[in-house]
Amino acid sequence: MHRQREETHLSVRICVLGSGSRGNSTLIATEKARILLDAGFSKREAYARLDSIGEKCGGFDAIIVSHEHIDHVKGLETLASDAQAPIYISAATRDAIAWNGRAKIFEVFTSGEAFSVGDIEISPFTIPHDAADPVAFRIDTQGIRIGVVTDLGYIPEHVKHHVSGCHCLIFESNHDLEMLKIGPYPWHVKQRVMSRHGHLSNLATADFLRNDFDGAAQVLVLAHLSENNNHPDIVRMSAEEALMSRRAQPQMHLASQTVPSPVFRF
Repeated sequence: MHRQREETHLSVRICVLGSGSRGNSTLIATEKARILLDAGFSKREAYARLDSIGEKCGGFDAIIVSHEHIDHVKGLETLASDAQAPIYISAATRDAIAWNGRAKIFEVFTSGEAFSVGDIEISPFTIPHDAADPVAFRIDTQGIRIGVVTDLGYIPEHVKHHVSGCHCLIFESNHDLEMLKIGPYPWHVKQRVMSRHGHLSNLATADFLRNDFDGAAQVLVLAHLSENNNHPDIVRMSAEEALMSRRAQPQMHLASQTVPSPVFRF
């Protein structure tokens, strides 16, 4: 996919194993390292999804945590224990999780400070969400840049900076505002979702794609779609209209809650 690379062998693999309010996890792998961003599925479910895309179960070099909400950490301890993988996590997020008695290896990171796992460099950066110390990630490996940005109520300037130049961008498009307003959630939950520490609406994401997206991404994955307050057709139409105004034509995919995305290879 990366036209600038001379190599014919595509050795970077990216797959959103699932995304939504019932579980989030993304695999990024090279020939030298395999990392899991978030572990929101049980070990059984995560392994079933890995097997379905032809990836081995376990064998992670790291599991990296964005924040402590259950849809991002449900399977964290069992997956880390089974793979004997270190958990990369901020101190505040670590302290916000009710851990059980399993032995764990923690590698504490600080937002704004990059670290490496094998040949994969991970740059965590702060995002506005109602969690202890929420972060999104920019990943750099073998000349490929990946942005993984979900669970944020608005898009600060530093987020726009961090996702510039991404070859693959995984970005939230959580809810349709009208569907949310008339939907089944209690009013206080609706207020939370719509707040500046909640989730991005389709409108907010379209505004970003229209006005701030640099068009560099060959692959755009819209993620964390609400099952109750959104619809894939609305998400796709909103994003396509925004991209047309910029004449940007990435391959666009919608991440699913129930099945993995295609494996994107660079």
